[in-house]
Amino acid sequence: MEPPADGHDNLTLTAEQLQAYRACTYRWNPPDRVRSVEEAVEFVNQRGFVFLYANKGVLMPSLWTAVAGNRPVPRAHNDPGQVIWDWKDSSLGKRLWYYSRLLRRRNTLVSLDMLPCFYALSPNYGDPENDYLEQYEQGLMTREARMVYEAILFKGKMNALDLRQEAGLASNESLSRFNRALEDLQVEMKIVPVGVAHVGAWNYAFIYDATHRHFPDLDARTRPIGEWQARETLLLAYLRSIGAATVREIDHVFRWSPDLVRRVIRRLEERGEVRSGIRLEGGKDTLVAHLDMLDHN
Repeated sequence: MEPPADGHDNLTLTAEQLQAYRACTYRWNPPDRVRSVEEAVEFVNQRGFVFLYANKGVLMPSLWTAVAGNRPVPRAHNDPGQVIWDWKDSSLGKRLWYYSRLLRRRNTLVSLDMLPCFYALSPNYGDPENDYLEQYEQGLMTREARMVYEAILFKGKMNALDLRQEAGLASNESLSRFNRALEDLQVEMKIVPVGVAHVGAWNYAFIYDATHRHFPDLDARTRPIGEWQARETLLLAYLRSIGAATVREIDHVFRWSPDLVRRVIRRLEERGEVRSGIRLEGGKDTLVAHLDMLDHN
């Protein structure tokens, strides 16, 4: 990393420097690989949040690459890296982490320490058994999502097959709308997978429960956290994982809008926790970097 020739305070990073930093934080290198569910929990706690599997086009660490290295997910189910699927299933309901479809509607693992920051930005306002009705009346919740959520609220946790029946969405024509409702409710942190039931044609179905019931202290832990604190904490943890990114890459993960991302960056930079205006060698866009990234080079 070196200053530009004009002597200004701006810095330049190379793609190789970013790759070397991420090799460490993503745990790509063989000596650093994750080899047990206990180490997987430690990895998630270190990073704050990761994807279960790497997602093309989204800049984010994943449990897959921490176990299998920086390579694509193969078609073969017997690949050694696929042990993460068993770890994920065996951990459901144990509150080792928060697992759900969350960021980018992808399977995301969140540390319990970071969980309140995500919850603070969700449309859950302290009365999860009634607030959803206001969402529905405002057109912010689909009819199917309300039916699925009410089935879980009133009947308790249940597997996906029973849930379809209970919500009145058991027909073939309703399958896509049911799946969309499950995703919507997970993204909004209203429901969460808590186990696996050996039912149906695949002998496999998630068991879902209401998030506030499975994590009964979550609301109390979230209440002191304001919106800006939540966003700053999440963005700082994200930048610590990836080293540096453009506003567009950050927005691609969080979906906050570029303007909001810039405002959060500005607040972090004023406190000296990140640095913006950094050039990527050969690139046009500027980056914002975590100080760990700058110290690494």
